[in-house]
Amino acid sequence: MNAIILCAGRGMRLGALTAHTPKPLLPLGGQPILSYTVRWLAAAGIKTLFVNLHYRGEMIERYFGDGSRWGVSITYLREPKLLGSAGTVRTLAAQLTEAFLVIYGDNLIGCALPKLLAAHQQHGGVSTMALFHRDDVSMSGVVSLGADDRIQGFIEKPSPQAVPSHWTNAGVLVCEPSLLSRIPAQAPCDFGHDCFGRWLAQGLPLYGYRMGSDEPLVWIDTPEDYARAQQHPWVLNRMEPPPVQRVAT
Repeated sequence: MNAIILCAGRGMRLGALTAHTPKPLLPLGGQPILSYTVRWLAAAGIKTLFVNLHYRGEMIERYFGDGSRWGVSITYLREPKLLGSAGTVRTLAAQLTEAFLVIYGDNLIGCALPKLLAAHQQHGGVSTMALFHRDDVSMSGVVSLGADDRIQGFIEKPSPQAVPSHWTNAGVLVCEPSLLSRIPAQAPCDFGHDCFGRWLAQGLPLYGYRMGSDEPLVWIDTPEDYARAQQHPWVLNRMEPPPVQRVAT
């Protein structure tokens, strides 16, 4: 299975922390944020990775190289101009001939990939979004769910009056190749702003997978988030990400 890790953003809300360092390279427990994601994927048996780059991307490429140190193969997608999360994926249409993963590469993610993929196969939809329950959803993409966890609506960063639920986009998507032709051609093109709502309006079957209490997500959007992440057990104990069963290939 191929995985696309989105690493092109600057992380403006982190202020001075990203003035000279791309967000995925900010250190946690002596290693970059992105290394947790790479190791998490490798542990699940997902070894073919694409990483998009823009802001100080050469630093990410220099650190991770071809990925062999982590037991994976990394291909870099250098974007002189940002293409957006969906625009990046669209450029890989020729390579993505089977179901693939899209992962936001600037948080610590403990989603159980075998469970996510099993849910995707069970529902038979065109995409399954890992969902994390958050009390404060003001800075997240939020879904409303119908029967069998089919997504009925999606709102990016809703106002307090428009919050449909507390289930938020965890930044891990399983997608079928049939979606690639449905990504708008304009650039930049973003999943949250430009795709999810359009696909739902077209009646496409998108589903949610609710992450359990044993599947953590540590978001790092602000300096305060970054300070809290430094105190997370993964970081304090320099632990491996939560153990996962290998994904069947």
